[in-house]
Amino acid sequence: TGKGEYGEGDVFLGITVPQSQAIAKKHSGIPEKDRQKLFKSKYHEERLIALLMLVEEFKNGDTKKQKKVFDYYVKNRKYVNNWDLVDLTADKIVGEWLFTRNKKLLYDLVLSPNLWERRIAIIASFAFIKKGTFTDALKLSQKLLKDDHDLIHKAVGWMVREIGNRDIEVEEKFLKKHYTKMPRTMLRYAIERFPEKKRLAYLKGTV
Repeated sequence: TGKGEYGEGDVFLGITVPQSQAIAKKHSGIPEKDRQKLFKSKYHEERLIALLMLVEEFKNGDTKKQKKVFDYYVKNRKYVNNWDLVDLTADKIVGEWLFTRNKKLLYDLVLSPNLWERRIAIIASFAFIKKGTFTDALKLSQKLLKDDHDLIHKAVGWMVREIGNRDIEVEEKFLKKHYTKMPRTMLRYAIERFPEKKRLAYLKGTV
């Protein structure tokens, strides 16, 4: 990818996500030293496959195994360095593990100067949203309202929209408090599925 593009300087092999998922499912549980080679690969898809292997191991593991996978993911998060790598894994490992545990890590990551760590924090909260718990997702979203990167704007808007899919009153309470301060992209993502009249009212600031 070229200068200024997402994942600037990343190298792609052209393997699709479904193909990567099939490979990961077939070979999850490989020795850690081999998985670490994939993690450190210059090729995007090899890092993705390593991460998808972790998702499989977490999903199928007991508590001890899940803790090991979570710790490994957090320790190696510098290799989780593109939007799809985050989006396909953060909620399924970080969010799932932290759902019933202390969430300080997310509040540390959301303040990180690293774009991908901030995205990990907000996408991890999707695991909570899917379980009908919105408080942390909203708190993390609020901390990102002034973020200057569109990939964060999109992620926050997406999470706010997902909350609305489950409880529109909760979403609108958050929006009415913050929508005038939200970056345009963030707001557009959040209200994407609103009826046209209501969507336009938010965009015009007349709610």
